[in-house]
Amino acid sequence: MAIWLMRLAVDRWRLTERLEEGEGADAAPLALIADTAHGPRIAAANAAAIAAGVQAGTMLADARTVCPTLATVAADPAGDLAFLEKLALWARRWGPWSALDPPDGLIVDITGVAHLFGGEDALLADVRTMMTRRKLAVRAALAPSAGAAWALAHYGHDGAIMASEDEAAAQLFSLPVAALRLDDATLLVLRRLGLKRIGDLQGVARDALMRRFRTIQAPAANPLIRIDQLLGRVPEPILPVLPRNVPLVQRRLMEPIRHRDLLDRVLADLCGDMGRTLEGMGLGARRLELGLWKVDGDVAVCSLELAAPSRDGPHIAGLFGRKLDNVDAGFGIELARLRAIWTEPLALAQGDFEKAAETHGTSLSACIDRLSVRLGASAVRRPVPYASHIPERAQVWEVLGAVGTSMPALQCQPSSGQKRPLKLLDTPERIAVLYASPDGLPRRFRWRGNVHEIARAEGPERIAPEWWREHSSVRLRDYYRIEDGQGRRYWIYRDGIAGDGRGNDKLGGSPEWFLQGLCA
Repeated sequence: MAIWLMRLAVDRWRLTERLEEGEGADAAPLALIADTAHGPRIAAANAAAIAAGVQAGTMLADARTVCPTLATVAADPAGDLAFLEKLALWARRWGPWSALDPPDGLIVDITGVAHLFGGEDALLADVRTMMTRRKLAVRAALAPSAGAAWALAHYGHDGAIMASEDEAAAQLFSLPVAALRLDDATLLVLRRLGLKRIGDLQGVARDALMRRFRTIQAPAANPLIRIDQLLGRVPEPILPVLPRNVPLVQRRLMEPIRHRDLLDRVLADLCGDMGRTLEGMGLGARRLELGLWKVDGDVAVCSLELAAPSRDGPHIAGLFGRKLDNVDAGFGIELARLRAIWTEPLALAQGDFEKAAETHGTSLSACIDRLSVRLGASAVRRPVPYASHIPERAQVWEVLGAVGTSMPALQCQPSSGQKRPLKLLDTPERIAVLYASPDGLPRRFRWRGNVHEIARAEGPERIAPEWWREHSSVRLRDYYRIEDGQGRRYWIYRDGIAGDGRGNDKLGGSPEWFLQGLCA
């Protein structure tokens, strides 16, 4: 079953303002606007604005030309998505699972449950009744596949039911090609070819469409994939919305508080409760959110992100305490609420009997948390592996707490058993090397004004350039681990091979040597 909330953003705004349809501010033309690079643009409009000629997607200046009395309110896509997620969980009353169909729809699996409501017609009637009670305008349809249900809900008649694939020709082929959920560029190509209805695509040889769209893997840009999903020939993956219990603790105060010492006491109690709640669930908090409700209705929100999962109440309270210095209590705070919006498993561990180490020492994660709060989240970084076999590109600096910001790491250690040095120079430094032949082992090198006699050498380890990002003039590298007469070890490489045809001149020039790291 596909449920389309035709005026989700406007209906949600009306519910927030507690207005009936056509009442008060909703009786006048009103539009929700979104800021774009070219200026404010209409995101949604109420019935009065649509009747006056205002359309979604037009610029605000053009809309005000059509309707000078148009009132505007800032759109809130994030709030609309959060509202849709809650609605998806509530919609599981009609099926075992439901999924989002952004930005304004839901998909509900009703396999084998229609008889519980008295049939499919009664099920759709119940959907309309319940949505009307929530003051939401919807269209719903049933079909064997999610794509067919979506097409009927958006472009068919309200309450359409397609019981089997045999009815597809009668109900789907007369719909416009936009019912295939294709992107604008693909729709433009199909319209230019004169293919305006889904049935028109059936009149074109599949081989012809395959030659035109065979290299496109994205379903939204390939009408063949969409038609197969529409008719149920290929599966369409759908991600259901699953409820997640967010650990939450709160304090309702008998009297509003304004003084900082009282707020610190309430905060300490909240963090203690949160620690016990997380311990009972076997979790640790990575991101927490503290909300303070004031008497005048204003809400102050502070967020905190930890370097490692933690449920240490005093530690969390101390970090939040530094963030409350700029919070204005106004006429007083009457409610404090703490939520752990990001948690990770944290096993129970027996504490040390000796507390001396905890008294005089600080864990690394606690130190990172304090530095992040004091210096800013972007000021504390860590090196993480990066997908490159070139030594100077094998790591990047990542902000602590970031999720998925770096590429998957490649295996940095080569299979031959070679090891990377403990210290890499920021930039490889040029050295002068003497060796027996152009391809032989080095014997002596000069670095920073000192001459070093090479007692031992190991190598070479050849590393080829990354051809997909380098120029054709980039040369091969042959790395050597060497040790001088005083036992100091270095990691050097020869840049290029004599006569390889790469480099500044036509023949490639003589190889150059660089020192890149210091070995243990």
